[in-house]
Amino acid sequence: MFMGEYQHNIDEKGRVIVPSKFRDALGPTFIITRGLDQCLFIYPSEEWAVLEKKLKALPLMKSDARAFTRFFFSGATECELDKQGRVNIPNNLKSHAKLEKESIFIGVSNRIEIWNKEVWEGYFQQSESSFNEIAEKLVDLDFDM
Repeated sequence: MFMGEYQHNIDEKGRVIVPSKFRDALGPTFIITRGLDQCLFIYPSEEWAVLEKKLKALPLMKSDARAFTRFFFSGATECELDKQGRVNIPNNLKSHAKLEKESIFIGVSNRIEIWNKEVWEGYFQQSESSFNEIAEKLVDLDFDM
């Protein structure tokens, strides 16, 4: 399980250190893809296989299902860490998440998200005021804390 928030800088070659608390759970290879809300998603290979199975089960005749599957798979790339615990993020993914220098890694249960620091701070500030409302809506989905 991934949790926590960590800040790391992206170097001039597009490499960023993956937080040490995340490295073991990622395994030798992992998948980075476009995420929602202008971030990147990182999945361990086992979690990616579960997600891939779910995406393959979506109805091909539904345009939304096709569009989402294209969005997700076309941005996906298999990666591995170098000896210093860094990953090289492809340019198309850096562009999607507006990653330039300062980045934020957050653990979100079965995945890691990478955010541009300013985008994350804006998203968090905007969402913080509605967390209570969101929690109330989750009760309707049979979620209780």
